Amino acid sequence: MEDKKGYIDRIISEPGKYTLNLGCGRVNTFNESIGVDIIDSQAVDIVGDVYEVLERLPDSSVLTIYSSHFVEHLDDFTYFLEAVSRVLKPSGNLIIIAPHFSNPYYYSDITHKSTFGLYTCCYYCISTPLRRKVPTYGRNLKFRLDKVDLIFKSTRPNYGRHAIKKVIGSLFNTTIYMREFWEENLCYIFPCYEVKYVLKKT
Repeated sequence: MEDKKGYIDRIISEPGKYTLNLGCGRVNTFNESIGVDIIDSQAVDIVGDVYEVLERLPDSSVLTIYSSHFVEHLDDFTYFLEAVSRVLKPSGNLIIIAPHFSNPYYYSDITHKSTFGLYTCCYYCISTPLRRKVPTYGRNLKFRLDKVDLIFKSTRPNYGRHAIKKVIGSLFNTTIYMREFWEENLCYIFPCYEVKYVLKKT
């Protein structure tokens, strides 16, 4: 592990001040966050395995944790949430963006190991805004789900399709009912690109 700028010591000495971007890749898209990735690049501040980095941090020491297109590559999403909940301060946010299961590109990438839909994080939360109740299987729950959004888009150079999907997304994200209706009935007719969760540690 390589901590390029001594951020681990800063987090230890000033707990609750810093934000982590786990699996940031080559571009750190979350402003003013500490980029963590196992592959070095200009965007990475701490080079190393995510779990190794988290183990170095004290309990309740991180303000916010952000992760975009990383969790679908993990072998064990439950273990990830447990590791994150330990270091996240009470009332701190965990923001996750992952491919929705209806995204055709999801199945093209052989490194993807877990699927994600509207209700995925509900199985780990004491409360959610969604209407259907799901079991938690006796887990020691430390999160509540504050928000879940469907993100409709197309990648470059499909600008026309992208514009159409943005309109579709604005319609289906108007209410919880519309999100649930889309996923149950229309997800393979109008596929979604990704899903965004905002969880708060209780």
